[in-house]
Amino acid sequence: MTLFPLSLTTRLATLFSLLVAGLLLLLGLSLEHLIRGHFDDIDQMELTAKLNMIDNLLDRVDSPDALDALPRYLDDVLTSHATLSVSIHDEEGQVLYAYQPEFLVPVKNGDVSSPSARWSVAGYEFIGHKVLLHLPLPVPAPVHVLLGLDITHHAHFLEDIRRYLWTGMALAALLTALFGWLVAHQGLAPLKRITATASRLSAERLGERLDLQATPPEMLKLANAFNGMLNRLEADFQRLSEFSADIAHELRTPVSNLLTETQVVLSRPRSAEEYRDILHSNLEELERLARMIADMLFLAKADHGLLPNPAESVHLQQEVAALLEFYEALAEEKQVEMQATGSATVTGDRLMLRRAVANLLSNALRHTPAGGNIAIEIEPRADVALLTVRNTGDTIPPDQLPRLFERFHRADNIRSHHGEGAGLGLAITRSIIQAHGGDVAVSSQNGTSTFCLSLPLFGRQGTTSEE
Repeated sequence: MTLFPLSLTTRLATLFSLLVAGLLLLLGLSLEHLIRGHFDDIDQMELTAKLNMIDNLLDRVDSPDALDALPRYLDDVLTSHATLSVSIHDEEGQVLYAYQPEFLVPVKNGDVSSPSARWSVAGYEFIGHKVLLHLPLPVPAPVHVLLGLDITHHAHFLEDIRRYLWTGMALAALLTALFGWLVAHQGLAPLKRITATASRLSAERLGERLDLQATPPEMLKLANAFNGMLNRLEADFQRLSEFSADIAHELRTPVSNLLTETQVVLSRPRSAEEYRDILHSNLEELERLARMIADMLFLAKADHGLLPNPAESVHLQQEVAALLEFYEALAEEKQVEMQATGSATVTGDRLMLRRAVANLLSNALRHTPAGGNIAIEIEPRADVALLTVRNTGDTIPPDQLPRLFERFHRADNIRSHHGEGAGLGLAITRSIIQAHGGDVAVSSQNGTSTFCLSLPLFGRQGTTSEE
């Protein structure tokens, strides 16, 4: 575990500077290698030229007199070359000529393994050659020539180049790190804005959004996803707040009725008949509370995908016929005509689907005036079956249509006080249909409201979807 975790800006700046420093290091090493190789070539060419010059002089030694005059000729040639050191000796080790031989001591003493290697004497750098030549006397005589070349000026130049390169690379790495930090800091500004926005979020400030105009293209998807998440959170929190308020409102009335009636009945002694009437009234309120709690538990299961998986074939016309028979007495009492047409078979849970359709019929009966009619149409179409419940009555305002399937929602006063429902029936219907892989829709115009359920036909349903 890292004790001091680095920020993303510092990491990017560090990596950027290390990358640039590595590239500069490779460039510097390559440049040094090229310069060193160039100087080595120059030094070797100069050594070769001087060796050829000495070889030419030795080729002129064709007599003892010429051998005696050889040192004078070599001095005339080499005195202008202060960077050279020369030692010539015969097979017996007798020195025939020496020029600045003190710089050749390491080679003569065997301190240097190879004459071609580099050596240092008194702070000077040397490279050299040791070759075997011949004097063309009346009888050719072999001689050993040891030649050294002072390359101190080249070595100093390379040291200066190396020092300048390392200094320049260090400065470049520091400047690159600073520039990289600034670029990373600026480039990661949108992330900081996201962090700042997220830190400001609260139940009272869910309206915060990121400015997409100031977001770079690389982070536009992240900003859109973040804003979308905030939109969903705000909508869900709004629904949760409304749901909590609605629950409190719906539970307050029956609880208040129970408390009031209980306090009244306990205020003085009463007869058994009066106690029985109060208990019957309380029982109705308790049944209402029980239905409401059961509906809320059902919706909670639907939210968490805990509804049973639909598996059986359901004949919609049979379920509708059974429901029409059940609601027949209520329809006659309200003078509402009901009729059903069509047939289709879907895959699902029979009791759940019956409950969904029953909620629609109950809703239609509640809002259909006397003399009106309710029509149920079942139509197979492509891979789905459409079940439509159409009733006459007041037109639902367009702004209320999208919210009809929300929990505890009731439309405006035109439709809100015709019954004592808790506003959960249509929400339960939507949850059941979506659990079966279907969908719900509603429209209302010219005094006719239409609720349409779409369900996969039997044998054509894949996986079920959840709300």
